[in-house]
This record gives sequence, C-alpha cells and structure tokens, in this order.
Amino acid sequence: MIKIKPQVLVPGEELRKGKMLFIERCARICYKSEDSIKEEINVDFLKNLLSRGHESVIEHEKVSVMFIVDRGISHEIVRHRIGSYSQESTRYCNYAKDKFGREITVIEPYFLSGEAYAEWEKACLQAEKSYFNLLSKGCSPQEARSVLPTCLKTEIAVTYNLREWRHFFRLRCDKAAHPQMRQVAIPLLLLFREKIPVLFDDIEYDRQFPEEHYAQVVITDYFFRPYQG
Repeated sequence: MIKIKPQVLVPGEELRKGKMLFIERCARICYKSEDSIKEEINVDFLKNLLSRGHESVIEHEKVSVMFIVDRGISHEIVRHRIGSYSQESTRYCNYAKDKFGREITVIEPYFLSGEAYAEWEKACLQAEKSYFNLLSKGCSPQEARSVLPTCLKTEIAVTYNLREWRHFFRLRCDKAAHPQMRQVAIPLLLLFREKIPVLFDDIEYDRQFPEEHYAQVVITDYFFRPYQG
C-alpha cells in the first residue's frame, strides 16, 4: 500500500494576467467604455464591479486544476454544479495492474496519530487485501471496488469559471469545511490571491488551519507529473 499526501497541480498558463484583461474588455461593453482600456488591468474598475455584485462578467474566463485527494473529498468537489470534471475511475482502473505494482494508493489523514493512525492503516491494508482477493476470484474492477476505502487516492481535473472559483473558496476554505478539504483549498486560494488578487484577495479563509498541513500546490506546464508525496 502506498501512502501519499494530497496535492494540487496548476498549469502556469491558467493564472496568466491576460485573463483579467479579457474580463475587463467584456465588462466595458456594458458601459461602452472600451476606450478606457490600457495595457495594464484597471484594478479599481474590476473591484468596483465585484463590490456591486456584477460578477457575471468574470464567468467569461475559467481556470483548470488537478486535485490529488481522497475519494471522500472528490465527492464534495463534484457537488459544485457549475463545473467540468474528469476523474480517475474505479470502474475501469485495475489496481492489480497499477504502474506502481500490486498496491492501492491512499491519502494519509494528517489528523490521525498513534493508535488511531494504526487502526486506519490496518483497515486500509485489509481493504487492499480484500480488493485483490476479489479480483483473483474473477470479479471485475467495478465489482471489486466495493471494498475500497474512502481514503483511496483519486485524481480529478476540475474546471470552473472564475465566479465559481470564488464560490468554491468561500465554502471550502471556511472553518466549517472538512479538514481535508481545507487542506487543499486554502493553499490553492492563497495561490489565486497571489496571482489574481483583484478577484480573490477579499475571500477569507480559516487562518487557524495549521500551515504545516497545507497540501503542496505545484505549478506545472501540464497535469501529468510524478507524485511528490
């Protein structure tokens, strides 16, 4: 059994400044003020739009990222209806033929230690054993998956428009969100705040969440990258 920490992969092109210029161009159509467009983004103009609730204009641009999380967290992510998802399928992926060998990969719960961690690990190992036993008895992957744990690693590519990302972060970075959701959502929000502050620096997050447990956010030119677990 392979145990890894969660990650988020973000293609660098997804957070380029040009997206903000395009949003400003679209927004100015509403006011016929296209002649006011400069080479640099008019931050005050965009902030004024947000302050007045005129957020439909930021739907013109989208950002795609890949979450490497457990199945429980992915179930919460896909509840956001305004989005596109491509997810690793336990129906079709046969982990007896996994590139890492005859093992399943799970996401380590950062909040477990001592006896609680040992109990979790024991349950995962039993699930792994049962999964491979079912496959050896002729069950298909989609049948054998019934014993796989919620902490099974999954990869899910997520695309939201920028308005939906604001909604996602408001919900998923709040202290009421699941701790493993905050583990990936907060460091991703911080990246968005750094790269696109005009749209995200007003969104608060659970500042009490321990930074040492933040998931690694990897800026990459592509999604296909080895694990950094």
